[in-house]
Amino acid sequence: MIRRLLDSAAFYYLAALVLLLAVFFTQFEIEIPKRSQGTVLDIRKLESREDLNLIFVVIDTLRSDRLGAYGYARNTSPTLDRMAASGIRFENVESQSSWTKASMASMWTGMYPRSTRIDHFSDGIPEEAVLPAEILRDEGFATAGLYRNGWVSPNFGFSQGFDLYVSPKPRRRAAQLEAESNLNRQIRGNDLDATESAVEFMRNHQHDRFMLYLHLMDVHQYLYDAESSLFGTSYSDIYDNAIHWVDRNIESLLVEMEELGLADRTIVVVASDHGEAFREHGVEGHAKDLYREVQSVPLIITLPFWLDPGIEVETRVANVDIWPTILDLMGLPSLPGAEGQSLLPLIEAAAAGDESQAGELATRPVYSQLNKRWGQPLEEGALDLVAIVDEPYRFIRMEPSGMKALFNHESDAGERVNVAPTEAAKVEEMEQLIANFLAEAATPWENMPTVEIDAMRLGQLRALGYSLPQVRDPKRKGKREALEREAAAETAAPDDH
Repeated sequence: MIRRLLDSAAFYYLAALVLLLAVFFTQFEIEIPKRSQGTVLDIRKLESREDLNLIFVVIDTLRSDRLGAYGYARNTSPTLDRMAASGIRFENVESQSSWTKASMASMWTGMYPRSTRIDHFSDGIPEEAVLPAEILRDEGFATAGLYRNGWVSPNFGFSQGFDLYVSPKPRRRAAQLEAESNLNRQIRGNDLDATESAVEFMRNHQHDRFMLYLHLMDVHQYLYDAESSLFGTSYSDIYDNAIHWVDRNIESLLVEMEELGLADRTIVVVASDHGEAFREHGVEGHAKDLYREVQSVPLIITLPFWLDPGIEVETRVANVDIWPTILDLMGLPSLPGAEGQSLLPLIEAAAAGDESQAGELATRPVYSQLNKRWGQPLEEGALDLVAIVDEPYRFIRMEPSGMKALFNHESDAGERVNVAPTEAAKVEEMEQLIANFLAEAATPWENMPTVEIDAMRLGQLRALGYSLPQVRDPKRKGKREALEREAAAETAAPDDH
């Protein structure tokens, strides 16, 4: 009987039909939104909820104009685009530096570099500083940080407040690196290592309140797999491929969040420390100047409910505003000493269709800074760049050289024409604003640590593509050289596990 049934063609047709229906309904189940629809009124109610989690994602070196949500023609970022369409997207966001450590110190403290005083490779965040993870931990959150950029490692003070703060170990072969010119910048592993570690953390803490910080690095490293090899082989194309790869990693994270039943009680924030230049002003990379291509970054917030339509904030904001905003949304204590402000009034004003209702938030200038000698010995002194964006103008000044550049975004969105020589009155006005800004620096701590970086860590940071001084200890020259060779081999070798 069983053999006769198995030999029947009808049996296999029926089995195939059942299988197709199973696949269909499984797919249908996945596509059902795990969050309900909400409104701007529900945003204010978040502060009274006691079940919210937070996932904070930093995509290192991501400029906003390479995302579809910010007008890019290529389909580099379908996941981030969907997040923006049903959440809150900030159109104009200014990073506080084009170098990771200075930028991230400002982001975590809510203070401009003038106040953090972190602008050199040997600077670190002091223990007396209060960081957001400490606030969340004290409020009962399990806190975890997964980072792949050495500039935010624990020895520089970035681990404060985290129950777990680690750089994930490589679990599999590194993602495909197409650009031979970047082989010397390859670090071991890829962002999938961090994504899988994040999924593991969520599974272990799905019944807890948690804050998860994920610092992704493959856009910085121009890394991607074959499936994301979509846009060509030029330097700029490879950057876009890497964005697509990282976007897929975020999709995996969100799918797991939904499968664990966390979507309706988790806020997800996606930000970046700085952008990347492709010779718009004669240089490639970052940490060299303060033009728009390295300063304009994305900021997307998704809520435990979806918005239709999503909220788009046009007013220029700053990365120093991110944590004051998150803490305000969640009804948590504010960040001590923060110069950034909560953007919640601006979000509500944008939803109402009139951002001018946000008062000073709608008109204030924002600033960025860079010590161009951040990677040189301290005895060489500073070569400071300061930029102000007071729409429609960006003004950049360098000291002590006195270099000045002024750009009018109304006629020159790409900042290609320096109008400083013909707009002396505007230059004077901007100079005064910068002078006032620098004079108002208010560092809330007294003792700034100087961090000694050993040869191994220097080698790892050099693998990111940075030029840094050698360790100067002639008594340990042989050991130093061995350590640097070991570090270079460790960071450059692909992972075969």
